[in-house]
Amino acid sequence: MVGLIWFVQTVHYPLFRRVGSAQFRDYHNDHTSGIQWVVGPAMLVEGITATALVFHRPPVVTQTSVWLGMFLLVMIWVSTAVVQVPLHNFLARGFDLRAYRRLVVTNWLRTIAWSLRGLLIMAMVGKQIR
Repeated sequence: MVGLIWFVQTVHYPLFRRVGSAQFRDYHNDHTSGIQWVVGPAMLVEGITATALVFHRPPVVTQTSVWLGMFLLVMIWVSTAVVQVPLHNFLARGFDLRAYRRLVVTNWLRTIAWSLRGLLIMAMVGKQIR
């Protein structure tokens, strides 16, 4: 998810501004219908594995790390449901500069949270390997 969120934030969302008004609805609808098949399963697996860590934590991994990871994931999911999805639903009707800017700015929260979570998971795996 770290790589995907950085791709969306730095490549895909900036392209939204380059699509003409007449084509934006189709472009956006293609984006949302296509990306759900990539993001949905990945987020589901991430949720399952994060929950599994709560109940089956390796001894070298601290509870604090597991719960911090879960907190970041909940933040990401809440932001997705409460902010990004409604903004995408609004943009599905047509390009709106204010909604677009809000989408890009608020998506930085998810980008940073997923990046921190990725670093945290790498640290957990590193401890397990050692």
